[in-house]
Amino acid sequence: METVSWRTDRIAQILPQEFFKLVDRNREHIRKTFPVTAFANSDLEKTEQFLTQALETEQKKEGYYFYLRSPLTTKLIGYVVIKNISVRTSKCELAYFIDMDYEGKGITTKAVANAVDFCFTEIGMNKVFICTSPVNKGSQRVAEKNGFVKEGVLRQEFRNGYGEFEDIIYYGLLKSEHYNTNER
Repeated sequence: METVSWRTDRIAQILPQEFFKLVDRNREHIRKTFPVTAFANSDLEKTEQFLTQALETEQKKEGYYFYLRSPLTTKLIGYVVIKNISVRTSKCELAYFIDMDYEGKGITTKAVANAVDFCFTEIGMNKVFICTSPVNKGSQRVAEKNGFVKEGVLRQEFRNGYGEFEDIIYYGLLKSEHYNTNER
């Protein structure tokens, strides 16, 4: 596997133009699995609103945003979001995508590992979950490489970017499992 260097930036460091370019460059690639992001960033003005809302969400500790950047070109190459945070049940969801040109290079796997550590150490979650399409084998591999367990299939749980209902595979990782796996 080719090693590619990258770094993680937080939302305060992101310009609307660069996030719009990332989404626009990958629009058809993410439309089916990230329909809200694809639609909410359909032009620069909407991207500005999207990022403003995301910053407010993070300031309220209701979600956290991580942007992957190539240090060589400085362009954004991916995105990881922590969302659907439940303080009551101490769990949250991870969602992510990587630029098509950077798929299969291990970047997403490592970025998800970093986000999982953040969930358990910084925001005190007990469980992190990932929901993915049955056809998204790359996302399933990312979950499994990070120790997530396939807990089941939720039938017609998600409406994709084409308006079709799809099943989703639900993966979960408990804090105790994460630290037991990483201590070996």
